[in-house]
Amino acid sequence: MARMITLYILELLLAVQVLIVSVNPGANALSMDYYMMRCPFAEMIIKNTVNQALSNDPTLAAGLLRMHFHDCFVEGCDGSVLIDSTKDNTAEKDSPANLSLRGYEIIDQAKQAIEKQCPGVVSCADIVAMAARDAVFFAGGPVYDIPKGRKDGRRSKIQDTINLPQPVFNSTTLIKMFSTHGFNLGGHTLGVARCSSFKNRLSNFDSTHDVDPTLDSKLAGATLSKACIAGDNTEVAFDASRNSFDNAYFNALQTGDGLLSSDQTLFVSPQTRGFVFAYAMNQARFFFDFQQAMVKMGLIDVKEGNQGDVRLDCRKVN
Repeated sequence: MARMITLYILELLLAVQVLIVSVNPGANALSMDYYMMRCPFAEMIIKNTVNQALSNDPTLAAGLLRMHFHDCFVEGCDGSVLIDSTKDNTAEKDSPANLSLRGYEIIDQAKQAIEKQCPGVVSCADIVAMAARDAVFFAGGPVYDIPKGRKDGRRSKIQDTINLPQPVFNSTTLIKMFSTHGFNLGGHTLGVARCSSFKNRLSNFDSTHDVDPTLDSKLAGATLSKACIAGDNTEVAFDASRNSFDNAYFNALQTGDGLLSSDQTLFVSPQTRGFVFAYAMNQARFFFDFQQAMVKMGLIDVKEGNQGDVRLDCRKVN
């Protein structure tokens, strides 16, 4: 019987999200100890690199988790989001959906350090997945492990990012989009959103309402409208614990404090409201479901064998 679990990571903003998904855990062709003999210090190098970077800037935890999501939902978990554009090709990272991604330099640092220890062994796709895992733990989230052995993809094209969800999607659209990967919905717990992603809720919302009626009026007027006077790129935190991985986000949804339309729809929709209540009341359940969901997401269309490469430079194909 399929298990309803949470996953998260969504949208074109500086965010991190947690999706409610329905999956059947499948067979895993990868391995938890894939690098034990090939590159035994790889995980330690990645963890140390991530911890040092986040000690200097804790907001990058959200960026690393979101990067993993944006990588996996476009062409699978293959490191394609890391590839730079060339004169002949506009890559994924230059899509409007990815312009706010952060943390590329952390992946580069980890890759360079690993290449000195064991050249040509550890894929950029695996580094992205492990960096996201370590970022979640640094931010106070659950401990989980992931199978390794992904290969890096050879394709990165801007048009493929059409498969990423948008902040204005309602629950029906989100479910349809995520169902293509075996998942069904999403929300946030780390990070921030830019005013450009929610300003549609603050004025001229529809023919009947000036402000989105599902948005708390005090939040709309006293906080969001005031903050966005500074411009579309102004950042607003998803909840009161911006850099902490916790369940505060689900409590915020119950009082109409969901920042994005795609956030608040989780509470408005009867189909998903029960999960909001459950995770708001029980952080342990939220953490448990999130652990399993992240493992599942990390297996989306992974490249193995001759389906991909191990890039020597994460920013370009070999």
